Amino acid sequence: MVRWLVDTDVLTDVALSREPFFIDSSVLVDLLRERGETLVVAWHTVSNLFYNVQRQRNADFARRVVTELTTYAQVADTTTGDLHYALSLPMPDFEDAMQVAAARACDARYIVTRNVRDYVDSPVLTLTPADAIAELSR
Repeated sequence: MVRWLVDTDVLTDVALSREPFFIDSSVLVDLLRERGETLVVAWHTVSNLFYNVQRQRNADFARRVVTELTTYAQVADTTTGDLHYALSLPMPDFEDAMQVAAARACDARYIVTRNVRDYVDSPVLTLTPADAIAELSR
């Protein structure tokens, strides 16, 4: 089974119906769920998602979003060693390096994000939601 690590921006797009990104992001999440693919998130993604949603809506809504997310997504098991791996990556954004470390820790084949430009040096293949939909459609 293929594991797909989904980044904070994609999940925030879905939770807050952010245009113009909502359609691709929500279609992707729906496809992953319908096909029984393993959707994984990094531990810090959950807190970032909660913060983003709470800031735009409220804490109760953010709790419902995170609760719903955990009905279909797994949180990647990571360790201090994974954090050290993230620190060693030549990436401009440490949060993105943490996503890579989480993807590596759970053997994810893909990281799905709108921010592919910051993942140029990633050892894990990075796709936009639209590219991930195309990959799933093959």
